[in-house]
Amino acid sequence: MVRDQEFLLPPNMADWLAADHLVWFVLDVVEQLDTSALHAARRTGGVGRAGYDPDMLLALMIYAYATGQRSSRQIERLCLDHVAYRVVCAQDPPDHTTIARFRAAHDEVFTDVFAQVLRLCAQAGMVRAGVIAIDGTKIAANASRSANRSQQWVAEQARRIAEDVVAQAAAVDADEDAAEAGAGSQQRLPAELGTAAGRKAAIKKAMEEIARQDGAHAEADAADAAGQEQYLQRLESGEVVSGRAPAGVDQIRMYRARIAREQQRLAPLLNVRGTAPAHQRAAIRRNIRKAQAGLRRAVHQQAAGMVDQRGGAARRRARRGPAGGPLINLTDPQARLMVEGSGGGSVQGYNSQIVCSDDHLVIGVHVSQEANDLHCWEPALAAAMSQMNALNKTIELVLADNGYFTEDNLASPGPERLIAPGSGRAVHHDAKHHPTHDASPPCLSPREAMRHTLRNPEQAQRYKRRSATVEPVIGHLKDRIGLRRYARRGLAAVTAELHLAAAALNLTRLHTATA
Repeated sequence: MVRDQEFLLPPNMADWLAADHLVWFVLDVVEQLDTSALHAARRTGGVGRAGYDPDMLLALMIYAYATGQRSSRQIERLCLDHVAYRVVCAQDPPDHTTIARFRAAHDEVFTDVFAQVLRLCAQAGMVRAGVIAIDGTKIAANASRSANRSQQWVAEQARRIAEDVVAQAAAVDADEDAAEAGAGSQQRLPAELGTAAGRKAAIKKAMEEIARQDGAHAEADAADAAGQEQYLQRLESGEVVSGRAPAGVDQIRMYRARIAREQQRLAPLLNVRGTAPAHQRAAIRRNIRKAQAGLRRAVHQQAAGMVDQRGGAARRRARRGPAGGPLINLTDPQARLMVEGSGGGSVQGYNSQIVCSDDHLVIGVHVSQEANDLHCWEPALAAAMSQMNALNKTIELVLADNGYFTEDNLASPGPERLIAPGSGRAVHHDAKHHPTHDASPPCLSPREAMRHTLRNPEQAQRYKRRSATVEPVIGHLKDRIGLRRYARRGLAAVTAELHLAAAALNLTRLHTATA
């Protein structure tokens, strides 16, 4: 076998890969995209060799993510010894630094590329947006759990660094004075300055993240206080408010308002004869006795100093946080320690929300620092609706699991939704053994109304589509794209990376559909 035979004719890269190879499809798609933002940021003058074509780098990033390669060093190696990658870079392989810098410099461009790829899918007759599904998945951050530190530890390190800076400045002044008075020997910076500078930078980022968290916590506490006051005002106006009282609400004021409300309801029925009024009076008197018992208990707890006036957000923080305060990761201060799955394992990462169309295309993404999905419904749905509005498509039904089952999510404006109160198995069990066939009564709370709706066998059958819609897409992202750990750090950076991965996934779906 002869491998050193020279070619008699110059080789043509078009002959290296099959005509229907994914590489050619990616290159054709990138040619159709508006990449003016990339070219506007390209350096065209100055010294040194010409920069790489931004379109080539974009095609390289998309193809790399589509084939499960996200390491800049691995992509560089593939550009040297893998035929498909050599075709993408036209035999002018960029080094890993160029690849990493390109990925880090164009967060907004990747978000726009995701939207443009989705538009191409819609033009090809894809993106069935009538029924969509939302789900969240934990993706690890580019940071180690061992780099977590408490807020108390970070504050102590910041204090020590401040003291070191003052002491170091005084030492430098003393050395300079001695040098001027002596032989004029040159003063050199200590060898450990590089490590100290890195430590200072990490602590500074951590302190900035703590300040941002404190501001977010203050906003959440203010919202809880406003919700408590609104709840009490509704009670005091005589309104019958269903559902659980907000955490931290003034118990004495609440029970007094309930007693006054029930007494107002009882007064017109005192002299009315009949069986029905008698039953109503008995029920109201039971409510009054129950509220009076609650009032006595609240007064006793207040006298004993046992009242917990913290709102829901503060209580959640107390349950999650360690004794030394909230944990801050020095490598990626915006990453959070989260429970992953039902097995009780944890991951240092981000909660990544994926919104999928019925034909398994990603139509919206959202990255959150929240450990659960409760507060991710609105931003994730807003991201998907923004993309669908741009395509003149209408979302008719949204499917979601019990991670989103809150009154706020059920009652918020938007398209029709089916959010399970429990597991999918429980939904179908209730629909089979305790079915309903009518609309939910208007007097029910949003939670009870959704439970009533999903006991309808027809609605339970519609909900059955949820797992088959979104979970295969999440599996594709993690298994085929390889997005089990983000390559970048910071909330904005990982959001851009998720958009890039979603664009690559949609392109592979488009390639398969049009092949």
